[in-house]
Amino acid sequence: MADRVPPQDLDAERALLGAIMLNQNAIYDVADTVFPDSFYASKHRTIFDAMVALYGKGEPIDLVTLSAKLKEKKSLDSIGGASYISELASAAPSHTNAAFYAQVVQAKATLRSLISAAEHIGNLGFSEDRDIAQVMEEAQARVFGITNSASLRKFISMKESIKETWERLEKLQNEGGGLRGVPSGFRQIDNMLGGLQRSDLIILAARPSMGKTSLALDIARRAATIHKVSVGVFSLEMSSGQLTERMLSAQANVDAWKLRTGKRLTEQDYHNIQNAIASLDEAPIYIDDQSSSSVLQMRSTARRLKNERDLGLIVIDYLQLITTSGTKNYDSMVAQVTEISRALKGMARELDVPVLALSQLSRAVEQRGGKPRLSDLRESGSIEQDADVVLFIHREDKDKRYQESESNNNGFDDFSNASIPVEVIVAKHRNGPVGSVNLQFWQNQTRFDDVTNENFGGAEFQSTVVEGV
Repeated sequence: MADRVPPQDLDAERALLGAIMLNQNAIYDVADTVFPDSFYASKHRTIFDAMVALYGKGEPIDLVTLSAKLKEKKSLDSIGGASYISELASAAPSHTNAAFYAQVVQAKATLRSLISAAEHIGNLGFSEDRDIAQVMEEAQARVFGITNSASLRKFISMKESIKETWERLEKLQNEGGGLRGVPSGFRQIDNMLGGLQRSDLIILAARPSMGKTSLALDIARRAATIHKVSVGVFSLEMSSGQLTERMLSAQANVDAWKLRTGKRLTEQDYHNIQNAIASLDEAPIYIDDQSSSSVLQMRSTARRLKNERDLGLIVIDYLQLITTSGTKNYDSMVAQVTEISRALKGMARELDVPVLALSQLSRAVEQRGGKPRLSDLRESGSIEQDADVVLFIHREDKDKRYQESESNNNGFDDFSNASIPVEVIVAKHRNGPVGSVNLQFWQNQTRFDDVTNENFGGAEFQSTVVEGV
């Protein structure tokens, strides 16, 4: 490509600069479309940069002020002197077409950016000493940056936004209610959150062995099998085989121990397993079980899923196992988690999907007893700040049995014929109420269900909602 002239339109560049000089208000129409780097000719970049400087100070843009500004920057002679500026003003066909000239100039600049990105990506292909994940992320980010450049982003008028809001409300009304976000599959959680909202970072936190992985997988499984939402699962703790086994157990309502050992499976169990396999086989669930993934790597993978599979939900198990990119040293774990939580929120916003990230709680909740609080989040400052929703899992049975030895029940709990009452606490909800909901946990099947009157001998269980946040 060395012997080919890059895309450019010098006439449009001159016309644009001249139009701004003839009508200084024209810069209001083009300031969010073109930038100094949008111009192909270096002298045009210098002139436009001076115009922007004058515009920023509220000064007029004309032959006198522009010449003075360029002279101040010692750039007047390099652009051809005051005579060239005068030529620009007389060369503009019309001062009313500035916005059109700006679009032409920026279109050529975008094409040049694509050429530059292609050359950069070509050079990246020879970077054999670099980590391949970082190379791939840099290549994708270069192209993605062009498609999401500031010149391609526009304000959305209130008229357009209010129309969309009204249409959404009408649709929900016609459907007899409904969810604005991705359904979690649990009625009371969806009622409180309105589903998992796009671009939200949702933290699900609990101490070990409380069932947070099971609940997250249940949400992923229900969203994919019932509502056909494409789900990306990043598991840093368990293998894809273990996750699949858990989801199969939950989908089939078959004891997970039976699936692992193949023992005591009944004919009904085999029938349920076959039906569950058929359902999961069609479920758009995609698992990445790399044990050491950074947000950079996950973001790259998720971006690809978004483009190829219309990704609708991301689940990450769990936040404290995410590694940071590069070789940067952190003064504390708090600083490291701060970068990770901020990057996860950035990923949710960039891809416009809810990100459900699991997190550990500190031991303070065990020492204190009772229900978890926001202050119990490990490195809570950054996580609490970046999260849009924070969910806690609380189990009374764990409080009662925590000090008991596992030898009392031969090393495992037998819940084959009983479910465990679980309280899911909505401790933070940026755009709605906080409170709590009750679920039942079938631990042997790693499955959660909504609470019904039949589940616990006719007892009434209802969600508790506290208005305001």
